[in-house]
Amino acid sequence: MKRNRFSSRKRISADATELGRLAIGLAESGSKLEDLFWQNCLAEILNRLFQDGAEDDLTAALDRLFDTHAMAHDDLADIVESHAESCVMSNQGQEFDVLLLAVPVLGWSRFSIPAAAIPKNTLQTLKVHLGAHVLAGGTRLAVADYLYSPDQLPHSFVETWQLMQELGTAALAGTDLNVNALAMPETNRFLSDTRYLVAALVVARGMPLFRWNEVDKTTREIALKEWVRQGGPSLEPLLTGCAYQPLLADAYHAACRAADSASRPYSLNASVAFLQATLNLQVEELRAVVGGFHDKRLEEYRIGFGPCDSDVIYHGVVWPLLGVEDETTDVAGEIETVLRKTGLKEISVLDQQFPYEFCDDCGAPLYPNVEGETVHAEMPEQNDAPSQTLH
Repeated sequence: MKRNRFSSRKRISADATELGRLAIGLAESGSKLEDLFWQNCLAEILNRLFQDGAEDDLTAALDRLFDTHAMAHDDLADIVESHAESCVMSNQGQEFDVLLLAVPVLGWSRFSIPAAAIPKNTLQTLKVHLGAHVLAGGTRLAVADYLYSPDQLPHSFVETWQLMQELGTAALAGTDLNVNALAMPETNRFLSDTRYLVAALVVARGMPLFRWNEVDKTTREIALKEWVRQGGPSLEPLLTGCAYQPLLADAYHAACRAADSASRPYSLNASVAFLQATLNLQVEELRAVVGGFHDKRLEEYRIGFGPCDSDVIYHGVVWPLLGVEDETTDVAGEIETVLRKTGLKEISVLDQQFPYEFCDDCGAPLYPNVEGETVHAEMPEQNDAPSQTLH
């Protein structure tokens, strides 16, 4: 999952220094056997740091490696994520593998996209469909009874580990996790956003986790198709007034990254559909303007939507760069392809570099118009739109 970088401190703790040393050893390893040695050393110190809640040590080690050893940083990030979302638990003398899952759902609405408690009967129905179409036979599943927005998910590796521990314990006990909905923070309101089911599955050590792990069972593609076809309708009571698209359950961090990626084209499609429905415009009457926004490097693309016969911008979408994407990646071409599939004919991809700026008054992103200027996205006054930015 994409995380904000924090400034490295001049002095870091002994544990953070040791994490960096071990990660460099792993990155420079020349064999699988040596890999295993370094991984075991890292596992020992990470288990202690997670139990102690030492998020600062994890962050400091990653920040130092981010600046000094890119390969070691990536190796350490992978291992920290793995320890935050999986573990081995013992129950009645038997060991079990535990994996924290996320089940993303993309949605958009002219109204508010709910983030709320999940009724017990809906939760049980969702568990049945996940068991039937996604999880391997013999798995135990515990689901948190809350539909999370992105800003309500755990904010740190330690918080993720703590949630995994709670859900894993619940799965072994044959229960689900009750979330205090009243204690959840308020969520930001966007026209297009992601919601998450969060769960933990438990299997006997070394046994398959998902249906596509089982011999001759299915593929990820078939599992997704069946989950959408049969499990998708069970989400409808949770997303009243929303269009939505379920994604496939996966390990927590992988699922969140997949949702980040899938939400970008989904937001463009939602934007076009929203403008057509709200303004009673045909797709041929709309124009999209695409521009790259730079700080020290290319940070993101912003897409402004407006009428073909004017330079005003009604709506905007931010398309952040993810993973290895940078100036050398044809992200603009990907955006244009998605837009053309919506039926848009008027698409302007601007060559100029826009500064990575936001409105001084309200903090909203500014979007490019066809004249190459950055402007606010403003819906016509007669339309009572809930938001001016698709997220």
